[in-house]
Amino acid sequence: MSSLTLQSATKRFGAVTAVSDLDLEVRDGEFFVLLGPSGAGKTTTLRLAAGLETPDEGRVLMDGQDVTHLPPAPRDVAFVFQQYSLYPHLTVFDNIAFPLRSAMRRVEPAELRRRVERVAETLHLEGKLQRKATALSGGEMQRVAIGRALVREPRVFLMDEPLSSLDAKLREELRAELKALQRRTGATVLYVTHDQVEATTLADRIAILEEGRVRQVGAPREIYDKPGSLHVAQRLGSPAFNVLPVAWFEGSVDPRTAHVGIRPEDVEFAPGDGPSHFDVVECSLVKHLIVAERGGVEVRIRRVMDRAFAPGDRVRISFPLKNCLHFDAEGRRLDT
Repeated sequence: MSSLTLQSATKRFGAVTAVSDLDLEVRDGEFFVLLGPSGAGKTTTLRLAAGLETPDEGRVLMDGQDVTHLPPAPRDVAFVFQQYSLYPHLTVFDNIAFPLRSAMRRVEPAELRRRVERVAETLHLEGKLQRKATALSGGEMQRVAIGRALVREPRVFLMDEPLSSLDAKLREELRAELKALQRRTGATVLYVTHDQVEATTLADRIAILEEGRVRQVGAPREIYDKPGSLHVAQRLGSPAFNVLPVAWFEGSVDPRTAHVGIRPEDVEFAPGDGPSHFDVVECSLVKHLIVAERGGVEVRIRRVMDRAFAPGDRVRISFPLKNCLHFDAEGRRLDT
């Protein structure tokens, strides 16, 4: 496997700058996730890494070697797309084997069969090798697409939201399989998603992308606990990060503070009325979630509860300052 580095990469499409001065380092054997909303520049970053696009400025390196102007084939990367992109007239065996029959990577028939069968066993497809791709379920087709990338044994895997078109149960199953597979093989993976659960489950490290720029890079726990900005804090966490009016903390926070935030699990509450009461909007015992409102501001609280609260019930809520994060007017986190 190989490391992958983008240095000051910028890519424009006409008047639109898709990626701007982007620095990214994916280590050898790392599962690295790009997390951001649609239009953040995630797919463009993958295409720059693959050689499908050339940066207008900056460089792309693999193992320290400049490959900026190298075409896709000699880079030896495997791209897994959001849609399966299988050959419907071919069997599962032939779909997986397809890369090994190309002129650049042709292998002997015995070695080809060994590698296909090994990948099929890893992905639990060994009993379906003679089926046509069209006879498979959605999850099985995505396994075949991943298998077609694995069988090549490339230097780097590039994955563009490969699980997003599957239902929730299949996403969960394939997510676990994909992470276990990466750990066993030591593969270098650059993975794109807008799903924070996917990102925090799979990633060794995450890069938060916004408008073509990297806002923060770090381990999932590091970004969750110490977000560098309000945007990053809001990008990770479910239920969503609470942003509270500074007026609620008047006299007890840094004067530079423009926003106070707190995670739902750090909010303290008790049933009943009082000077800091909130009205319950909704309550879910399954999600361990209460949403309450005061003065037009909703607060989400995550707690294991022994009873449900009905809309309109009153609860007393407090926000321990030791659990709060403070941000300035530009959204930068203040050290407190």
